[in-house]
Amino acid sequence: MSLKKISKDQPEKFEFNLQNLEAAKRILSNYPKGKEKSAVMALLYIAQRQNNNWIPLSAVKYIAKFLNMPYIKVYEVATFYSMYNLSPVGNFHVQICTTTPCMIRGAYKIVDVCKKKISEKENVLSENGNCSWTEVECLGACINAPMMQINNDYYEDLDIKQSEKIIDEVLMGKKPKPGSYRGRINSEPENNRKTLLDLKNA
Repeated sequence: MSLKKISKDQPEKFEFNLQNLEAAKRILSNYPKGKEKSAVMALLYIAQRQNNNWIPLSAVKYIAKFLNMPYIKVYEVATFYSMYNLSPVGNFHVQICTTTPCMIRGAYKIVDVCKKKISEKENVLSENGNCSWTEVECLGACINAPMMQINNDYYEDLDIKQSEKIIDEVLMGKKPKPGSYRGRINSEPENNRKTLLDLKNA
């Protein structure tokens, strides 16, 4: 897994739009006086959502000033968590879990699909600029491995053919249907539940 990429092309200025400024103020109101710095993760997420799925360094500085905390502290949070992007990722950010359960069940075959269809290297935009991909640590859907996350949605129980179809759709600007691609409901067994079938006798 590569280190987080920081874009060389940075906008000079960033500030919340009116809607997000109000949202940020509402979030701050949930914290006791003197504890507003705890809102840093929520504000980074708002900035990322406003700026087409990535956070410029000017936004990091803006949030540091907004929360009256050192710039480096906000920067540390933004660079630590994989949920924050510090370079453009396109309209669709494809994240493939390659931690052990997903790896055993074929995660690197999905990585190969991304290399073939999006870009040879991770954190590089596709030719049409619509999406990018990266490897990430566990996304908490081990029982539905292998899986990937695209923006805020999970795509689970994947194989090569299904992964190719999903990537083709995002390259065309379409949002694929999230969930299990083996027809499971959440993490239930494929052939219905095996326990607690007769609650009267439980």
